[in-house]
Amino acid sequence: MALKLMYITNNADVALIAEKYGVDRIWVDLESLGKEERQKGMNSVKSKHTIDDIRRIKPLLTKSEMLVRINHWNENSQKEIDDVISAGADMIMLPMWKTAEEVNAFLNAVDGRCKTTLLLETKEAAESLDEVLHNGGMDEIHIGLNDLHLSYGLDFMFELLSNGTVEMLINKIKQAGIPCGFGGIASLGCGDLPAEKIIMEHYRIGSTRAILSRSFCNTEIITDISEIEKIFKINMEKLQAYEEEVSQMPRAVLDKNRTEVKEIVERIVLKKRKAS
Repeated sequence: MALKLMYITNNADVALIAEKYGVDRIWVDLESLGKEERQKGMNSVKSKHTIDDIRRIKPLLTKSEMLVRINHWNENSQKEIDDVISAGADMIMLPMWKTAEEVNAFLNAVDGRCKTTLLLETKEAAESLDEVLHNGGMDEIHIGLNDLHLSYGLDFMFELLSNGTVEMLINKIKQAGIPCGFGGIASLGCGDLPAEKIIMEHYRIGSTRAILSRSFCNTEIITDISEIEKIFKINMEKLQAYEEEVSQMPRAVLDKNRTEVKEIVERIVLKKRKAS
């Protein structure tokens, strides 16, 4: 089964291109509280999206779902959730949760009016996962490697993949019968840890969701819409063909890739530590 792919944009033209070439979810990102401080100095996406972006883009979509990341649970969450649902969200994502109580409050606030996904990106969330899964009620869970590796004090986000943390979490979530995924993937041939290696790990451990990273088609650098479409078409076709190839790979090949991922990550971490 092909990965469900998510792409962050508030540009309606780009959203329609992403949908055209097979992206399953257009992601409007309303999270702003605390993100700048947490990811200071990191080359990560800090969006300036608004609820109006949901209203503009949602009516244009014919196949892709509208996914909206709200802020972490706070005193204004109920109003934010109500506004996001009114604007047309198909699925709401709760980031930076730390307790089962926060998750329950979020699920109660949504009250079945749209689908829900939890972004697991704190060590406290990982520690409370058993209780959260026992309570149930969410539709999906995604493991966010950027903030989670910071929460664990690691040097490189894919250490969570090489050290078995992602696999352990995914196994728990799968056993509870909840669809799940982790991290993001760049275009094939790109990334400190090559995208091909990460995709093989998705298939090996049974992850079924992934975010297309900014480098998949960087619309901050490329602004010509015809060029964006060309890049999206090429990269999505390559990704789909490679996924088909990976889906046929024997287990021994995927296991060998796991060993190679560990070796590559170790080299990257060593290099980062020497540079710091």
